[in-house]
Amino acid sequence: MKRLVLASGNPGKLRELAAILDDLGYDLHAQSEFGVTEVAETGTTFVENAIIKARHAAEYTELPALADDSGIEVDALDGAPGVYSARFAGTQGDDAANNRLLIEKLRGVPAPQRGARYRAVIVLMRHAADPSPLICEGSWDGMIQLEPAGDNGFGYDPYFFVPELGCTSAQLDAAEKNRLSHRARALGELKRKLGAWHV
Repeated sequence: MKRLVLASGNPGKLRELAAILDDLGYDLHAQSEFGVTEVAETGTTFVENAIIKARHAAEYTELPALADDSGIEVDALDGAPGVYSARFAGTQGDDAANNRLLIEKLRGVPAPQRGARYRAVIVLMRHAADPSPLICEGSWDGMIQLEPAGDNGFGYDPYFFVPELGCTSAQLDAAEKNRLSHRARALGELKRKLGAWHV
């Protein structure tokens, strides 16, 4: 199997991405296995942050690196939290605090105005100086409900309602979410492009 390093320490992302990439013959490892620390996400877009993270991981591991930058965009908040989704409430990765702040900001907003989408950008770099990394994007439309439902997933999943399914993302099992999610859609594009691209 071809080894790739995931430029993230998020165990939820590692599980999702590893499951999706396994059938392509890629063995995905977290950057923490190599002692790579998190890099500052100084970009203002998902694409910029994904490139920063992939380049950092590739430089330190000398392996091809896969980075995902993703988040949720809420229409009533002019697209926020967007690239700041993981640190919306101030502390990186505090899902409970991020969700509390999101719901606080949306209280009183009518349901039809709580449209939202998860957006993901995935970057795959062969090496740190790769002049033409693969850049793939995916989005998943839904809305924010004010009460949580479901125990699966992570992040904003308990509040992200998918109207056509009649449930939240957190009420889907992992296989179903991996088939429908923004990340799955970005990875679907990645799979299509990998055929003409050599890691």
